[in-house]
Amino acid sequence: MLKWFKLRTLSAIAFALSVGLGGMASTDARAESVLKVIPHADLKNLDPIWTTAYITRNHGYMIYDTLFAMDESFTPQPQMVEDWTTSEDGLTWTFNLRAGLKWHDGADVTAADCVASLERWGKRDGMGQQLFGAIESLTAEDADTIVMKLSEPFGLVLESIGKISSNVPFMMPARVAATDAFEQIDDYTGSGPFVFQKDEWVPGSTVVYTKFDDYVPRAEPASAASGGKIAKVDKVIWTYFPDQTTAMNALMAGEIDFFEQPSNDLMPILDANPDVTAEINDPLGNIGFSRFNHLLPPFDDVDVRRAAIMAMKQEDYLAGAFGDQKFWKTCYSVFPCGTPLTNDVGSDLMRTGDIEAAKAALAATSYDGTPVVIMQPTDIPALSAFSLITAEKLRDIGMTVEVQAMDWSTLTSRRALRDPVADGGWNIFHTWWIGADVIDPMAIAFSGNPDAGWFGWPTDAELETARTAFAKASTLDEKQKLGAKVQERLWAIGASGQLGQFFTPVAYRNNVEGLIKSPVQFFWNMSVE
Repeated sequence: MLKWFKLRTLSAIAFALSVGLGGMASTDARAESVLKVIPHADLKNLDPIWTTAYITRNHGYMIYDTLFAMDESFTPQPQMVEDWTTSEDGLTWTFNLRAGLKWHDGADVTAADCVASLERWGKRDGMGQQLFGAIESLTAEDADTIVMKLSEPFGLVLESIGKISSNVPFMMPARVAATDAFEQIDDYTGSGPFVFQKDEWVPGSTVVYTKFDDYVPRAEPASAASGGKIAKVDKVIWTYFPDQTTAMNALMAGEIDFFEQPSNDLMPILDANPDVTAEINDPLGNIGFSRFNHLLPPFDDVDVRRAAIMAMKQEDYLAGAFGDQKFWKTCYSVFPCGTPLTNDVGSDLMRTGDIEAAKAALAATSYDGTPVVIMQPTDIPALSAFSLITAEKLRDIGMTVEVQAMDWSTLTSRRALRDPVADGGWNIFHTWWIGADVIDPMAIAFSGNPDAGWFGWPTDAELETARTAFAKASTLDEKQKLGAKVQERLWAIGASGQLGQFFTPVAYRNNVEGLIKSPVQFFWNMSVE
């Protein structure tokens, strides 16, 4: 007996005609509508499978689509898929694509494109790696049908191919998806609601997207990453401002409509402006990370990593970067506080942030004065502050530290290097993950596989065994026990410094409508009146 999941839809043809006719009527009747955005960072790397950088993920959502997508309750919903079946033993999954899917170059989206895209994604993403460990075969049965056969039951199939954040399993044409997963693509043909205008892209300044007229949205209302992705403007322009005050002034002057990530110290000024709304758009927030390079001295020594973590007092980082405590809280779980896997196993390592204890621990290691290179992204205020705070703490415990200033886009390229420091390598960078990205052990941030894992490349077989078991667990109790095991190993090996949980506002002019509440910023369904 097959389990049949059938979406309740309106007529796709009728919906497409209504959207299309509306667009035809409006094109002649009005001036071009443009949504002007200040993104949180400069877009420099364009491949959302090659990098986990959130600015590249956001770019991906503009131009690509996904087979499934998470709604506001983090439940996977069909997106490019129309309907699907699973066999009674849970080992065979059959997905049928919905009608009318087109690439931006006019070609039809096919099942073969999707198979190639999933295979490439599965080489880089943490959940993808676990899923493909259970996949026996993934084939295109015909132009519209994907068949996935598993060697053993896997409890997170839809959650994996519908994950909301980095790395998102975006669908690309097969010719593009054929690119080595560890090399960047150079063809940006998507099938999403907007088209990337490569000829108008100016790194460090401007990114332009135009409405894809042949995109057929789903009929359901938008809910986080799922539902109808309706392009309600003709063009979206991202304009990068490295200076926060200049960016704020552009918003208040009406030159910009939406400011994705104003620094918290600007909030009193923004709150006082009657033409601007500033608010928290993601109640789960973000988790701060101080990431070590496990391959290079001095952090190739686990005891040195653990000594550094002992010095990292969360309150110092959070207050220094975000000020008012309404924007942050301490959290000593590697999984976001307030989520099902929250626990305190092993967290004594950094709970106190004791400089004297950390100094004594470092003195007992092999540390010989090797300089620690910290990459400081000066255009991301929170991460810039994190970098300087870490530098001060490491100096306080007796380490030699060199802070190298750069922009975030340069950092996201450089952190991929495994080279020695003398050849452009690094020892520490700071970042954050949205809470939804690190809600369970499947996150690539928690990988213990140095060949396929995230930047920093820790190695731990016990960690990988626990992560694999988590993917097969069927009860919450099993998952919580395995989550605690994963956390114990992450602290034991000193994978990263955990810097607490914080909440970042967005700001927009009051003529902007259609903002979607989500951990990820989406620009479909938004309009400017």
